[in-house]
Amino acid sequence: MKTNPVKRKLREGKPSFGTWLSLGDLFATRIMARTGFDWLTLDLEHSPIDWSQAAMIFAAIADAGCVPLARVPKGNHDYIKRVLDGGAWGIVVPMVDTVEQAQIAIRAAKYPPVGNRSLGGGMHNLNFDASVGEYFSRANDEILVVLQTESPTGVANAEQIYALPGVDAIFVGPVDLRANMRSADGREASDAEFEAMIQRVIAAGKKTGTATGMHTMEPGVALERAKQGMQFIAVGSELRMMTQRAQEVAAAVNPSAGDKGLARY
Repeated sequence: MKTNPVKRKLREGKPSFGTWLSLGDLFATRIMARTGFDWLTLDLEHSPIDWSQAAMIFAAIADAGCVPLARVPKGNHDYIKRVLDGGAWGIVVPMVDTVEQAQIAIRAAKYPPVGNRSLGGGMHNLNFDASVGEYFSRANDEILVVLQTESPTGVANAEQIYALPGVDAIFVGPVDLRANMRSADGREASDAEFEAMIQRVIAAGKKTGTATGMHTMEPGVALERAKQGMQFIAVGSELRMMTQRAQEVAAAVNPSAGDKGLARY
């Protein structure tokens, strides 16, 4: 059975870099899986991608030697079971604010006696080149569990959440975190306030021995976060990369095209 190299990197204190998949396109996925990223996360939280489509994408990523992950819409048993049974090698769980929410997600990703993931299916093991029996016996050691910190409440509870057994990494959603930092009168958090919040996350991760990371938009920023100690770092998305480069080309040949503001993330 294949082992999860991203889990190994995180345990060894090494950074891992990946990107988001928003298009849900199989051809684009096959190409992205061969570009050199450690992992690719299929975004099922914000993109209109169905279960069958997701399963084919997970398979294409795994067959290319990359690690397929899924951001689920919500950290409950049903969503987590479906993506793992569909062949994902791990989950990214949004909006984890409390220890209870974290525990629900962790248990859903683990087979008994550690968790309550239901045994069934015959597709999950294919992406690990394993028999069903091998998968059932070893999946708990190979499935990656990444929880997202996206609010001041999540940061306030960081040490308790990050210290839970079964958490492989913490991932900051910077857009939602900053939005949730708005004051009651609608004032946006300053750059200094936002950075202070990020540093609290990094500090909590170091204190508990849990890898941290975040979504960045540029490779230089990703490398700077790695220098600060982050290990699970995303750089943009395939949609952003496509539209960003397309707009650059369009602007070069047609200066009147301008910036359409497409694919911010």
